Formats: sequence, C-alpha cells, structure tokens
Amino acid sequence: QLHLVESGGGSVQSGGSLRLSCAASGSTYSGYTWGWFRQAPGKEREGVAAINIDGRTRYKASVKGRFTISQDNAKNEMYLQMNSLKPEDTAMYYCAADYKYYGLGPEFGYWGQGTQVTVSS
Repeated sequence: QLHLVESGGGSVQSGGSLRLSCAASGSTYSGYTWGWFRQAPGKEREGVAAINIDGRTRYKASVKGRFTISQDNAKNEMYLQMNSLKPEDTAMYYCAADYKYYGLGPEFGYWGQGTQVTVSS
C-alpha cells in the first residue's frame, strides 16, 4: 500500500513562494504518475498540476507560469514550487499518485492527508 506524506505548507504573503514536497513510501515501484490537488473551504477539490512518468506536465490555467511540478523517481518524491502566490491560492493541498496518468482528473488511487497553504494579501 502506497503511503503519501505532504510537507512544506505554511503561511505567506501575497507574492511569496512555497515549495511543497510529497514523499511516497510502502512500495518499491518507481514509475508512478503524480498530481497536486487543492481544496478551499466551501469549494470542490480541483487539480492544480500533474506530471507523467515521462516528464510531461499539465497545469490548471490559473497557476500556469507560477507553479512548477517536478519529480524524483529515484526517491519516489514529487514537488510543487509555487511562486507569485495569490490569496486565491489559499487551500489544503493534496498530493496524489497512481500507476496510470490521469492528468488533472480525480481518478488517482493514492492520496496524502494534505498540507495547508495560506496566502495573505
């Protein structure tokens, strides 16, 4: 059973940066695809960024150019560099992993518990 743990969340001012990490354990498989999702209070969970095993990425339109997803397959870790943060980026951020690539869709089979990101104006 794959276990995902996010870290790196916190509180920053508008325009600031944060780097989220997602560490996977419980499996020796190293070919996962990854995604970052977020959910703000009162809103549905939405896909933010995803990366396939071949490095292809996909981003939600509102974060393109500000967020960068990357992976280290050897370590089974995945990252989200978030720059130029805005108050509307405030949400609980979740990492997800699976054997198949789902882009920004919610079909990922493995999920972390989330890390809070708060951006103040």
